[in-house]
Amino acid sequence: MTTHPKYIFVTGGVSSSLGKGIIAASLAKLLQAQGYRTTIQKLDPYINIDPGTLNPYEHGECYVTDDGAETDLDLGHYERFLNVPTSQANNVTTGRIYQSVIDKERRGEFLGKTVQVIPHITDEIKHRIQILGNSGDYDIIITEIGGTVGDIESLPYIEAVRQLQWDLGENNALVIHLTLVPYLSAAGELKTKPTQHSVKTLMESGVQADILVCRTEHELSDGIKTKLARFCNVKKEAVIQSIDASTIYDVPNLMLEEGLDKVVLKQLDLNSDQPDLSQWNEFLSRHKNPKSQVTIGLIGKYVELQDSYKSILEAFIHAGAENEVKVNVESIHSEYLSKDNVKEKLSHLDGVLVAPGFGERGIEGKIDAVRYVREHNIPFLGICLGMQMAVIEYSRNILGLDDANSTEMDENTAHPVIALMESQKDVVNKGGTMRLGSWDCNVETDTLAHKSYGHKEIKERHRHRFEFNNDYKAQIEAAGLKATGYNPETGLVEIVEIPTHNWFVGVQYHPEYKSTVANPHPLFVSFVAAALEYKDNK
Repeated sequence: MTTHPKYIFVTGGVSSSLGKGIIAASLAKLLQAQGYRTTIQKLDPYINIDPGTLNPYEHGECYVTDDGAETDLDLGHYERFLNVPTSQANNVTTGRIYQSVIDKERRGEFLGKTVQVIPHITDEIKHRIQILGNSGDYDIIITEIGGTVGDIESLPYIEAVRQLQWDLGENNALVIHLTLVPYLSAAGELKTKPTQHSVKTLMESGVQADILVCRTEHELSDGIKTKLARFCNVKKEAVIQSIDASTIYDVPNLMLEEGLDKVVLKQLDLNSDQPDLSQWNEFLSRHKNPKSQVTIGLIGKYVELQDSYKSILEAFIHAGAENEVKVNVESIHSEYLSKDNVKEKLSHLDGVLVAPGFGERGIEGKIDAVRYVREHNIPFLGICLGMQMAVIEYSRNILGLDDANSTEMDENTAHPVIALMESQKDVVNKGGTMRLGSWDCNVETDTLAHKSYGHKEIKERHRHRFEFNNDYKAQIEAAGLKATGYNPETGLVEIVEIPTHNWFVGVQYHPEYKSTVANPHPLFVSFVAAALEYKDNK
């Protein structure tokens, strides 16, 4: 433990999508495994208040924390690696920064002064960066700065980092710059010039990188490391190679081999020890050496972009390792599913997950998929909208309510088996107003859910406006679709099951958000086990 928290800033250069979040999470894992209380926060340069209103095609998945923050998907990586919950304080956007400053200006808090980027915006950024450090809960705070150095949007953040380094003093803060060393196949060479220019751009803003992490497809030679160290004003030991890995879960070990944790702790004047990665490596061993495999269909509306369902895909990796099974996920676009091709698309699968989403596009395809797996006893997991589609399908095809629907898709449906929550009816603003964050759920005994969780009382994270309409509960349950989990305060149905089916569970919440390497989500573990059993019994 440290007397005062230390700060690590991770910036990116040359190109976006180099994996700052994975590097930050991997370093945090190594520091945590040496006993340092470590957390990570993300500063996002976009002007949206949060990603809650962003299209998944624009920004990938919107991740939700226990306290109801709609955040960047990198926070999911932080939680999956560290097994420590994040919160509102772990994700800051330019929109939130400016909104806060403008609100203060309207209240007259600046005493008539001209409000400027420096010092007002940068002071707000510095304040947000230090909230977690001031809590007393952490020894080391890693701050990932979104975007690429040189972006106009990132300049206030880089300036805030420059000021903070000065404020915090020697050995209390450092900057890791993640960059790209591209390989030009025509020349047969790795090129360092893009990294040199990127570091120069960072220096023009008054910030000197202390450590370079270089993404590369090929090994960096000793000569290249020496060259980068010389041109970029860093020690040679601080030039860290980050070579492409077969899985993101290899990265902590790769960074350990490169000595990233040792260099960081030395520069922060902290003791360095051998990290205890035994549990992590047990997971990796099971993940890389499966005894069997299953194929599970992921049916959604955004399957062209894998980041749209990032937490679901990672939850399958965790649950697969727990079962010593390789989970092959087959992405199926619900918009192109129909009664005519559903057998061709689904009959070979060992399980089907119908994914979350919003809006009416692709809805009928999801309903056709639910009907097929229900009638053919294929293990099924429906999440959020996927659970709602299961209720609609059952109402239409078993209860005979042909036009049963959700009021999200058809406001005038005669049978609104899924309806807008009472608390949502007066909501006008769309951002941050859904039912968000962690809510209690009581689980009925002698159910699949109870067997999976092993508990009667659970907490799960939500992100929705529409719900199971309890006016239809008795009718639907009498027909065989049982409500097996509910919120004790509101009576909202959280889980539905078909007891006569092989394995059929729909949940209104998002179990994928809580799956980590150390704690694979029990529902996913149970679902993968059911898929394996189904495959073995075919």
